[in-house]
Amino acid sequence: MGITQEFQNGDLDYSASATYFCKLDSEASDFPEALVREEWLSYRGVPKDQKEFHFRNPQLHQRANECIRGLKLIRNISSGKAAVNLLHTDFDLSSLKDSVDFSRVAVMGHSFGGATAILALVKEAQFKCAVALDAWMFPLENSLYPKVTKPVLFINTETFQTVDSVAKMKKICSMNNETKIITILGGEPAGGVSASLCPEPAEEPGILMDRGGTVHQSQTDFTFLAGNLLNRVFQTRGTINPHEGLDITNQAALAFLQKHLQLKEDFDQWDSLLEGVGNAVIPDGPRQKSSM
Repeated sequence: MGITQEFQNGDLDYSASATYFCKLDSEASDFPEALVREEWLSYRGVPKDQKEFHFRNPQLHQRANECIRGLKLIRNISSGKAAVNLLHTDFDLSSLKDSVDFSRVAVMGHSFGGATAILALVKEAQFKCAVALDAWMFPLENSLYPKVTKPVLFINTETFQTVDSVAKMKKICSMNNETKIITILGGEPAGGVSASLCPEPAEEPGILMDRGGTVHQSQTDFTFLAGNLLNRVFQTRGTINPHEGLDITNQAALAFLQKHLQLKEDFDQWDSLLEGVGNAVIPDGPRQKSSM
């Protein structure tokens, strides 16, 4: 089973993205299921008088703590403790009693959520491994990297990552030889690429690739929801077929999870992706780094 979390950041009047949350009417706490209303949260950027790292890092820690709270909630439900579901549904949470194997728990996230997954992996011993999709590494403090000793799979797109961001991934990679860094491209690079574990940065002028084959949104459903015009204007879709890009992402993640959670499935058929071997995938970070 899985938990999907929508993050807020501190006060209830702003968020790191435009969203909404379900708010209880404080005057009717005896009937919570009947008095939940959706309340809009607008996006709030970094205040002008504050440096971005000092604004984002506390948000990151709150997000990681919310992941751990989510895991605790599932532990309580699995142990038979009652939990109030604020959403209107006929699903009986008590049916999950004794149904969760807590020896096989992983954490996964995209962008800011990718950094959140890494921090949660350090904070919570029960998380065995993490999958970080095009992780935004900026909010992670430098003192954290030596503590990331459990396996992480970094799945990058072609245009989002910076040189500094990939260097931070390599620091984590150096802590565990099971940590992998791969990048999904718009097509298979010419000339062939041999896989390596935590490879050192190198200039490879003989390798050619499509530019912008995958973009940051290639690992989300936005690339499907936005029309061709919006995708073209805002560059939210790369040249790769979005179904193919997500298939590669899913297959690599499943192969990684099977390996580190000891799943009894056939996901090991995609183990080569973890070494950066396959159509439209290479080891290491993207050759052309973002200038963001």
